[in-house]
Amino acid sequence: MTYLPVLVLNQNYEPLNICRARRAVVLIYRGKAEMLENGSGFIHSTTYTFPLPSVIRIVYMIKRPRPERKLTRLEIFNRDKYICQYCGKEIRQPTLDHIVPRYKGGEYTWGNVVSACVACKRRKAGKTPEQDGIKLLQYLFPSHGHKPLYIIYIYLRIQSVSLKYITDKNCVEYSNSRIHDR
Repeated sequence: MTYLPVLVLNQNYEPLNICRARRAVVLIYRGKAEMLENGSGFIHSTTYTFPLPSVIRIVYMIKRPRPERKLTRLEIFNRDKYICQYCGKEIRQPTLDHIVPRYKGGEYTWGNVVSACVACKRRKAGKTPEQDGIKLLQYLFPSHGHKPLYIIYIYLRIQSVSLKYITDKNCVEYSNSRIHDR
């Protein structure tokens, strides 16, 4: 029973992590967390009986860095929606193009790499868009959809009580983030 999963929320009710029931009871006992949802059962010690929590909230704010999207071909194509950023046509075989070519000091960054069709890439041929007289269709930015927390889907099926604390923008999959004692 001490190995049951418990959802851990930040002070502002943002999901942080999933920990074991034993760890959650220790956090509650030390005054670092409060129980929001009671699970099924109890943990007994020689002098105390603790209810098993299913959702706890940390009493202080934990600031975490947000994960950044990696710059990959697939992320660029998804950001640009498989549309050539020079001519605006939907492309079946997208290629990557550097706005400022690498040999001219262009870097492999979100702001310098776009999806392009083969015809536009050949026409551009190592020139900048200004030299070639073409414009980009959109302002370049990192891909949207940053997922601040990743939760195990299996946990969501097991613990239907905690679904009211989790929204689609907060969770998708699993990460090994941990809460440390302070």
